[in-house]
Amino acid sequence: MLRNNIGQKGAVKSNMSEYNDSYPNGHLLVDVDWVERNAAREDIVLLDARREGYAQGHIPGSISFDQGRLKDDTARAVVAAETARDLLESAGIGDDTTVIVLDDGRGPAAARLFYVMEYYGLKDKVKLLNGGYAAWEEAGKPSTNVVPEPARGRLTNVRAQESLIATKRHIQSGIRDSLLLDVRSAEEYSGENKRHNRHGGHIRGSVNLEWTEALERDPASGVTFFKSYGELLRPFQRLNVASDKPIVPYCQLNSRGAHTYFVLRLLGFTDIRPYEGSWEEWGNAEDTEIV
Repeated sequence: MLRNNIGQKGAVKSNMSEYNDSYPNGHLLVDVDWVERNAAREDIVLLDARREGYAQGHIPGSISFDQGRLKDDTARAVVAAETARDLLESAGIGDDTTVIVLDDGRGPAAARLFYVMEYYGLKDKVKLLNGGYAAWEEAGKPSTNVVPEPARGRLTNVRAQESLIATKRHIQSGIRDSLLLDVRSAEEYSGENKRHNRHGGHIRGSVNLEWTEALERDPASGVTFFKSYGELLRPFQRLNVASDKPIVPYCQLNSRGAHTYFVLRLLGFTDIRPYEGSWEEWGNAEDTEIV
């Protein structure tokens, strides 16, 4: 498998250029060496989306960013464009910025941030750090607890890309030839685990592929990375996911769905429309069909 080979702490042999080249959209995924070489560039902004740990240590120059602020929980929607612009500009992001997002490598936070920024027009301007901060730390790269004060950026064209999102109405009216992709656990899909929802189960016609299938833990370092191209693509092929049809990932709150959005982008799929309301909406509504 092509990836960073990490043995003891600080000893890293990087195969990332070859690893990235094996993905159709390998430019969306970077490794710790790439970040170390480029982090000081004026056009680079690093957003650390971890829920905890930033104060104890982070990549020098990186900014703590709570991706939850980009979600309107009441409306079960992405925040309005003006709110998103203000939050992103406050983090130093402007029209000419390349953004690197990271989390702990095991969760969907960075991918959720990636999705929302692409939804608001920053397509191909956002990259995700493979392995997250855990990979950075394991590689013995420098860390700090100094919190930077970024200069405010300027974004002139933050606009919702409606082709990158699905709503309850879209699903009920039928997105032509689409594939509904339930990326929750098998227990949530079957209805065995209802979580806090009124109803358990799934949307009729959807297929189940848990989002964690895209990840694997390196046995030597314990760091979680994305699988190689062939291994990442295989389960989608098994489900007959086609590149010429809309794919609608959903989960509970479109965090895990956003992670699958990133994976599908990495694999070169072009028509991906996460259901933002996801099961939080569908599983608690009066007018939805549940299997």
